[in-house]
Amino acid sequence: MLDNSPAVLRQDVGAVALLTLNRPAARNSLSLAMIAALQAALDEVGGDEAIRCVVIAAEGRAFSAGHDLKEIAAHRTDADGGAAFFAETMAACSAVMQSVVTLPQPVVAAVEGIATAAGCQLAASCDLVVAAEGAGFCTPGVDIGLFCTTPGVALARAVPRKAAMEMLLLGEMIPADEALRMGLVNRVVPAGEALPAAMALAQRVAARSAVALRMGKRGFNMQAAQPLAEAYATAGQVMVENLLAADAAEGIGAFLGKRKPEWRHE
Repeated sequence: MLDNSPAVLRQDVGAVALLTLNRPAARNSLSLAMIAALQAALDEVGGDEAIRCVVIAAEGRAFSAGHDLKEIAAHRTDADGGAAFFAETMAACSAVMQSVVTLPQPVVAAVEGIATAAGCQLAASCDLVVAAEGAGFCTPGVDIGLFCTTPGVALARAVPRKAAMEMLLLGEMIPADEALRMGLVNRVVPAGEALPAAMALAQRVAARSAVALRMGKRGFNMQAAQPLAEAYATAGQVMVENLLAADAAEGIGAFLGKRKPEWRHE
């Protein structure tokens, strides 16, 4: 019997959108169809002004095992040896990872089980990561002759250079507590608690001004890629833009008046 359930599920809980990878039998591997489904879900959520934070979770015992190697192997019989399909897959995967980073809303990953190769890349691309005890992160491509070069892009921006290179060169599984020490993970919670903990964290984020969250995430990512002087110039421009927003006026007024702010999200 064919499984016609969506590859990615969406559930809105207040101002938080929960996106769930839904290929548990395939360990939520990122087939081209799964990547397309995740891209569509992100595009939809990104344009939804009612959503102020996003959580990415997964059904089953794995967050994501990375690219679908069975799908990749099947295309080696293509006339071009799979070159066109491989290029399409890498381009689509790179695009969806960038969409996570550029999404207007902050994104929290809830990781139970393994997050390997492109699955680790997805977690590293998120703004925050909550991992369960027993979760593991690795980029094991080197073990099968396929260096995790594209996952390395996200890793290099999430952890120190030498930590990223150790993961890429050795391909060893990094337990959640070690990932926390490295800075790949923000919080480690008991097994089975990653999703509720991530949702609780997301709800706390979503209680803030939507305009401040959007500007803040955009400004942080812009300045992080710039030299020091340019970073301060960019951050200063974003601060001015933020100060002119109605919510900044409300928030400062509420602070000075010793009252709770009433966000207009504009």
